[in-house]
Amino acid sequence: MATILGGITTSHIPAIGAAIAKELEQEPYWQPFFDGYPPVHDWLDEHQPDVAILIYNDHGLNFFLDAVPTFSIGAAEEYHNEDEGWGLRPVPPFPGHPDLSWHLIESVIDDGFDVTMCQDMVVDHGFVVPHLLLWPGNDRPVKIVPVCVNTVLHPLPRPDRCLALGRAIGKAVESFPGDEKVVVLGTGGMSHQLDGERAGFINREFDALCMDAIVDDPEWIANHSILDLVEKAGAQGVEVIQWLMMRGALLGTVTELHRNYHIPISNTGAGLMLLENTR
Repeated sequence: MATILGGITTSHIPAIGAAIAKELEQEPYWQPFFDGYPPVHDWLDEHQPDVAILIYNDHGLNFFLDAVPTFSIGAAEEYHNEDEGWGLRPVPPFPGHPDLSWHLIESVIDDGFDVTMCQDMVVDHGFVVPHLLLWPGNDRPVKIVPVCVNTVLHPLPRPDRCLALGRAIGKAVESFPGDEKVVVLGTGGMSHQLDGERAGFINREFDALCMDAIVDDPEWIANHSILDLVEKAGAQGVEVIQWLMMRGALLGTVTELHRNYHIPISNTGAGLMLLENTR
């Protein structure tokens, strides 16, 4: 069976991609953020995962407001990105793993999650930036299974539902008849609000509570409503539900190996965590 090695959480702010493109990683504004990643690179180099299940939210590149699925899973041979106007240049396509994708789709539907099946997807910074952060450059050492979550158009999926879908994904991976080594990425956030009266809002205290809870008590986050998360983390801080889904997929004993938190990065609380999974 396939094995989930662990989970990684990371922000996916588009300005990060622009900083990478302009080679600004050691500029004073960016250095405390990028300096958090070498321990994660070392872990990935040591364990050499074959597949990354990348949980993210689309920002209007693939799904627009006229049609937004709550949960969708990509089942394509490869995934292309396009220029969104943020300074993140298009990069070579990312290879998919259709066999694992279809297995996940069939398994989670059997478990009661009516996901949208996408045999052709373009992917935006929410997908691309995490890949560039974890595997710098244009190398493609892992195949990708994208899992897209609606965090844009209300009503959004409940946090407890996201945790449950994560657990269904973990169960599906464990029943896949291959020997793939899998890492699960929960992307986005942390606290931030991009518009309205609270534009620029960051809640460092709540972010710290969420990082602690992701390790030992994910139900604490799951017990919040979406409106709770908007109040405490900002309108776009609801992206923490993608971290929660990642955590749900880690069905074994979880050990935190590394974390980093830095503010502000583009008016966002930027968090990074590395969790190892044993089964």
